[in-house]
Amino acid sequence: MAGTLQFDLVSPERRLASVVATEVQIPGADGDLTAMEGHSPTITTLRPGVLKVVSAEGTKSFVVTGGFAEISADSVSVLAERAIPVEELTPVLMDQLIADASEATAIGVEKDVADKVMADLVAMRTAAGF
Repeated sequence: MAGTLQFDLVSPERRLASVVATEVQIPGADGDLTAMEGHSPTITTLRPGVLKVVSAEGTKSFVVTGGFAEISADSVSVLAERAIPVEELTPVLMDQLIADASEATAIGVEKDVADKVMADLVAMRTAAGF
């Protein structure tokens, strides 16, 4: 049996998860990564995407818009700017997330950075099934 690690996900609005997991798939700013027991200590920023947690209860997915993940050998803590369980996501909410990001990136952000954020959000919408 695979080893386990403690997973915690919080956003400014609420605590979304606190479970014992076998793996956590993270949309890191420098690329996707999977954290499992024994992972090297790492801190990474998040890009917009789908974060997945695999535990004894099954796989749970969350849409995140950014934030940070701290990974150690026995835990993963994610502090998300915004996180929503995929089952709570609606097409209207997804469109609002994209509109909010579009508005925020239009103010003083380099075009390449803004284009990357928008591409990540569109990919996130597809990954979430919208």
